[in-house]
Amino acid sequence: MKTADRPHLSRAIWALGFTSMFMDVSSEAIHALLPIYLTTVLGLSAAAIGIIEGFAEATTLAVKIFSGALSDWLGRRKLPALIGYGLAAATKPVFALATGPFLVVAAHLVDRFGKGVRGAPRDALIADLTPPEQRGAAFGLRQALDTIGGIVGPLAAVGLMLASSDNFRLVFALAIIPALLSVVTLAIFVPADVATPRSAEFPLSLAAAKRMPREFWIVVALGAALAAVRVAEAFLVLRATGLGLDPAWAPIVLVAMSVVYGLGAYPAGALSDRVSPRTMIVAGLLALCAADLVLATATSLPLFFCGVALWGAHMALSQGLLAKLVADTAPESLRGTAFGLFNIASAVALVIGNSAFGFLWSARNAAFAYVVAGCAALVVAVAASLVLSRRSSDA
Repeated sequence: MKTADRPHLSRAIWALGFTSMFMDVSSEAIHALLPIYLTTVLGLSAAAIGIIEGFAEATTLAVKIFSGALSDWLGRRKLPALIGYGLAAATKPVFALATGPFLVVAAHLVDRFGKGVRGAPRDALIADLTPPEQRGAAFGLRQALDTIGGIVGPLAAVGLMLASSDNFRLVFALAIIPALLSVVTLAIFVPADVATPRSAEFPLSLAAAKRMPREFWIVVALGAALAAVRVAEAFLVLRATGLGLDPAWAPIVLVAMSVVYGLGAYPAGALSDRVSPRTMIVAGLLALCAADLVLATATSLPLFFCGVALWGAHMALSQGLLAKLVADTAPESLRGTAFGLFNIASAVALVIGNSAFGFLWSARNAAFAYVVAGCAALVVAVAASLVLSRRSSDA
């Protein structure tokens, strides 16, 4: 297809992408160091990290159901998103000021709460602003710019750690700057809410759930299954340091993953507008399975980073696609609620998956935990292929 035949994405979509990018610079600069800080400085175990990360991500996803439903009820998307970004920005100084694990973990959870507040309204706003034939590309662009932040943030953390002789608090303190840029970008460059159908009553109800079509619930089930078998990136950092990577260089792990994710997110999103969801989902899960098996057997850092690259490929193939499928299968007046329901199911799965993985790691070892995760990803790939094949034949 010629470029002239494909309309450009709107400036609002680009602004939302840059908003996400700036916040990710801030968040990933902190998150790239947080597992090492919690284990080596504050003395927490891998099992504790698993529980913390599970509940941190679950907090993000669970809150999305309320913020998404609220945006449907109000008929407004930008305001809840702005509140969420502002809340996350306000928590950043706490990481630098905290002197014990309680405040650090609390700040982490509140930061993830802010992410949850903004997530569903922002994704619903992207869907509202984009025609169906461009949604894969729009979500892919947002993921790509977000991932650039995931590259810049850890790289900045590495440079600051090396320049400051491993001064964790300095990195945490400077992370407030890109967080503020994120809030300013959203406030100034994203226009006021477009007119959207407003839900007559607060949509967290059985009646609203019954209005969701069967195709939407299939997407929810797929997202939950995928969330259960994809554990937190924090474990990639711990695996790398276990193989001999200096803690000062730990953020480079997330940089490597984000490079592959960022380069692949937009092309994969655009591809999802043209090929079947079954092909994309199965390809993403097979990439995750391969990543887990490489990470399980890695005995050197070069082999480990091959696994990280496969992990990034999985993220590129799956994340934008799932957002597109939610937008495509949900009623327009319940789109925010739909993103929330999708994410609450994923939240429960994340708690189970991360907690189980952390305990397997502590009880046995990292290799065993990754083998189990890889086998689980393969089972989900087979199940997804069968379900989506049946769905295609029914259609």
